Amino acid sequence: MRFPLLASLLMLVILPVARAAEPEKYEVAVKTDVAYGTDKERNTLDVYVPKGVKGAPVVFFVHGGAWVFGNKSAFAGPGKMLAEQGIVAVSTNYRLSPKAKHPDHIQDVAKAFAWAVDHIGEYGGDPKKICISGHSAGGHLTALLATDESYLKAEKKSFGDIRGVAPLSGVFTIDSKAKFFHGVFGEAEAVCRAASPIHNIGEKHPPFLVLHADKDMAGLSQQAEAFGTALKKGKVDFEIVQFKDRTHMTILTSAKVSTDPVAIALRDFVLKRTK
Repeated sequence: MRFPLLASLLMLVILPVARAAEPEKYEVAVKTDVAYGTDKERNTLDVYVPKGVKGAPVVFFVHGGAWVFGNKSAFAGPGKMLAEQGIVAVSTNYRLSPKAKHPDHIQDVAKAFAWAVDHIGEYGGDPKKICISGHSAGGHLTALLATDESYLKAEKKSFGDIRGVAPLSGVFTIDSKAKFFHGVFGEAEAVCRAASPIHNIGEKHPPFLVLHADKDMAGLSQQAEAFGTALKKGKVDFEIVQFKDRTHMTILTSAKVSTDPVAIALRDFVLKRTK
């Protein structure tokens, strides 16, 4: 009669031990201000490296700031979080307006991406396993990079170098009639249309994961849904996810925690697309 009791006691000891097992968490090294171009202030990027990895998936990230402000350090929290889980993360700066004008920003992003393809192997990443992401204006720039191949071709790269695209609260339509955009893109309708990812869908594009917040900046959720409709029409592999209780900023800042829904969605998308 004692054996069932003994077995139960053993299970109470063993089960907590099993539940305590967690995935490996990597120590992270950060290489800051790596130069990728000639502008000493803005042509720099940071790399978050899981120590000891080889052939790891890569996330290439572009910060937001309405194309006029912002810094690669905005991705420090999420970048470290991804690196702790074995994913190499790259966060890049680019030239800003009003000094810079379109297409300076996207040309810089293309150049930084080309650097990642050419050099990420030195940091344990696999150049054939790079996904790109960006927040707000950075979401626009990553979506543009993945829908207008001319910027990649200028750096001797192609859509084939991008395994997936995950814009967060991105801008997909540049309206030539909206004064907000004039300081960056000018007022010419043809230029603004060409700078709009939603109008560049038509070739074979990488898969998209479009992320936006339920309390996002005015108009961005509508832009996300419209972009999804365009991707569907263009037969591009895509998914749209709206996150509850998130704002335009917290959709990014909350992703520094590995259990955050945005962090999980981004990580799972990267792992799925880089198998």
